[in-house]
Amino acid sequence: MILIVASLCIQILCAIHVIKSGRNQIWLLFILLFSLLGCFAYVMLEVLPGHWNNRHVRTARAQLVGKVDPERAVRDAERNLDLAETASNYIAMGDAQAVRHRYVEAEIAYRKALSMGPGNDWGTQVKLAGVLFERGESREALHLLDAAPELMPGGEADRRALLRARILADLERTAEARSLFEDVMERIAGEEARCHYAAFLLQQADRPRAQSVLEEVERRARRMDRTQRAVQADMYRWAGERLAELRGNQPAA
Repeated sequence: MILIVASLCIQILCAIHVIKSGRNQIWLLFILLFSLLGCFAYVMLEVLPGHWNNRHVRTARAQLVGKVDPERAVRDAERNLDLAETASNYIAMGDAQAVRHRYVEAEIAYRKALSMGPGNDWGTQVKLAGVLFERGESREALHLLDAAPELMPGGEADRRALLRARILADLERTAEARSLFEDVMERIAGEEARCHYAAFLLQQADRPRAQSVLEEVERRARRMDRTQRAVQADMYRWAGERLAELRGNQPAA
């Protein structure tokens, strides 16, 4: 009985906070339906980030926001565009739509941003190349990527190289793609490049090399904590499933 009363009190306090702070009213429904779980999500996503600035809160927010309020970034971008139609606000809209895998809408937003700017916005042009690739427009994507000036070696240059490798693979320029994948996966942070490369190798029926790459992903994942792995849980799940299939299909000794 005490737990029930305590739960109701927490729900009421959270609901009052939602109303007084002007938060999205969808939180009221979530708090009502999911009780303490809803309250926990509300505190993690809305209350703590305003007070704590550490990676654990940011990570928890990133993990939960897509489940609780997946359209939040899109709404924020729409609200900002209602206030001012600027290139930066259109870029934010493109980013929000791309995260939701709405590549047509992202393309429209990025093209609008590029048309409003003074030119030479290579970062947005590369983002446009990325969404064009996701839409299957690999030739135009490669053209845009080639037009961007080369960067000094580092994070952004490596991310562009990974995108180029994926585009080359889609265009069936396999030798170029393979060479670039081999290079970039050793330099770029995280395991995304290795997973994309493994998928490419499986398409090319190079199962031994794919298994070797995925085993490296597995080794590196074991050295990560649960929070780090959770950020890309689907990717690591895919890698584990493919690796299990490859190991299961090995001939008996």
